[in-house]
Formats: sequence, structure tokens, C-alpha cells
Amino acid sequence: MRGLYAITDSQLLGDGKLLPYVESALKGGVRLLQYRDKSSDAARRLREAEALRELCARYHAELIINDDAELAARLGVGVHLGQTDGSLGVARALLGRKAIIGATCHARLELAEQAVAEGASYIAFGRFFNSQTKPGAPAATVDLLEQAKSRFSLPIVAIGGVTLENAPPLIERGASLIAVVHALFAADSSAEVERRARAFSALFA
Repeated sequence: MRGLYAITDSQLLGDGKLLPYVESALKGGVRLLQYRDKSSDAARRLREAEALRELCARYHAELIINDDAELAARLGVGVHLGQTDGSLGVARALLGRKAIIGATCHARLELAEQAVAEGASYIAFGRFFNSQTKPGAPAATVDLLEQAKSRFSLPIVAIGGVTLENAPPLIERGASLIAVVHALFAADSSAEVERRARAFSALFA
């Protein structure tokens, strides 16, 4: 697992943008796609997640569902769990040995240690910069990335306000994946999303 990790945002990707913008991001090289929708419209979420699973399969990327292990199990895809989103061990039992399960570790190595022990596939640290998605999240540092890289063998995700300009040091210091929301999808066309995705992907070349 290495490269660009795109996370959807239901406000940024409303008005019919979800599928065309995500497809453009996948064309641009996205390796992991997280479907993040906090609404209670279960039927729409299932429909959108199914469509995203098809797109990801076409572009050889992995789909991850945010915070909903049951939906992930129904679709046969991975899940990302925050600290308050249920047990990683339970999700692993539900999804099986091969599923990708990610864990939010904020800026704390002890949370990463716990996630590794419970069977996480990757550990996510952040926020590294001011984030529009989670403005109040505790700040993480590049030193933390280096410490995590020396302690854990799992892929490390850096998230939170990541842009094309500030991503290179994160990759140099240990991030295997950079997770992006606004810097990718706050665009005025699907062509611009693809251009940004290619630029992010090129940072890993």
C-alpha cells in the first residue's frame, strides 16, 4: 500500500459529482478510496458504495468504507475505523483475514500500538496541517511519522490538510500513503481532479 489515498466528502461531491470526480481521481492514480458519508440514508449509501466498488475494481484500486463495518462486509470491501467507531477486532472477525482495516491513531503512538495488536492493516496519523474536514483534531508532527516508521512495519497514512506543497516532507519522513479530501476534490471540474491526482501520485514516483 503506497500512494494517494482519496477520501470522499458528501458536501464537496454533491450535485452528481461523486462518481465523475471519483473516476477522475482513480484515472489520476488513486490507490485507496475511502467512502465517507455520515448521513442516515442507508439506501443511498449502499447504492453509492456499490457504484464506487465497481469503479475501484475497474481501476485496480481498493475501496474502504468509513466507520461502517456492516456495509463493508455486505460489499466485501475494507473499513476505516475512528477511535469511537467500534472494535477493530470485531471488524476483523466480520470482514475476514484479507480485508483492509485502517485505524485512526490521531497523534499518539500508543493508539497505533493498540491498532497493530488488534490486527489493523494500516495506521493513520493526523492532522498534520490545518484541516477543513476535522479542524479541531490534535496536531501530529513529522517526527511522529519517523518514530512510527521505525516502530511499526505497517503502512502509515498521513492525513489532515495535506496539499501538493506540503506532502513531500511527509512522504520523505515515512508516510506510505497521503490521505486527501479538499486538495483533491474541491475542484471546479473532473479534469482538474484528475490533474491533481496525477500530481499527487507523481510525488511517490
